[in-house]
Amino acid sequence: MKISTKGRYGLRILLDLAIHDDGMPRLIRDIAESQEISEKYISRLIIDLRKAGMVRSIRGAKGGFRLARKPEQLTLLAIVEAMEGRLAIVNCVQTPETCSRNGDCATYEIWDQLNDQIRDAMSQITLRDIIENHRKRSAGAGYFDYCI
Repeated sequence: MKISTKGRYGLRILLDLAIHDDGMPRLIRDIAESQEISEKYISRLIIDLRKAGMVRSIRGAKGGFRLARKPEQLTLLAIVEAMEGRLAIVNCVQTPETCSRNGDCATYEIWDQLNDQIRDAMSQITLRDIIENHRKRSAGAGYFDYCI
């Protein structure tokens, strides 16, 4: 299992919106500049975030994007799965019927349990937690730098 740029950048977009929430919608241009991600890529990613109900768009001259839910309501698991699809460490965990060894596999339960543990751990981390971590790490630094 590897989280792609799509999942990581989706989280960065949400974090950017949360950190810069001053009551005004945020422009894609501002997110792109702050996060050093192309506007074109952000435009594509934000579609998935909107479909998942995590971001809402505001139209008009003072339009842009805002979080659609409170940061404590957005889990890392929900964000990654909105961007990447259902999380699975191996394919057979998600679709056991596609494996010819289904039923005879000695490792299926191990993969399934590990997958559940990873999903559970990710569901315990909220965007609020990530915001707090960002604030602790960047206190006094004067820049916006993080990685997951």
